[in-house]
Amino acid sequence: MKLSCFVILFFLTLSVSTQSQVPDSLKVRSLPPAEFLAAYQKSGKRMMIDVREFFEYKKSRLKDAVNIPSSGHLEAAADTIDKSRDLFFYCTSGFRSKRVAKFFSEKGFTRVYSLDGGIIAWRKAGMEVEKKRLRR
Repeated sequence: MKLSCFVILFFLTLSVSTQSQVPDSLKVRSLPPAEFLAAYQKSGKRMMIDVREFFEYKKSRLKDAVNIPSSGHLEAAADTIDKSRDLFFYCTSGFRSKRVAKFFSEKGFTRVYSLDGGIIAWRKAGMEVEKKRLRR
């Protein structure tokens, strides 16, 4: 009897402690282009962030995107951006944006999205990009 009570108590404690932990896959939502755009448009307080290098960003980008290169000062950006904003990250293929999105999630941002497949998938889906060339 004591052993069965102990086992039940152990499993209850274990289930309560694991429920409070949110897996990384739930902290950062990786969405295909149409869902990414829908989530962005639905969001009230949002920020579109291109994590590619400036030479990539200046050629073409998503509308309203700001450039914060993944090789740059992410720590300073995370300290500057309002944590209540929804952050939407993208890059060329989705690799860098997932990494940066995870970084921002670990810094306390709760609504973080990454464009699955990056701007390549965005273009394949027939979605618009801004192509006006920028100067530094």
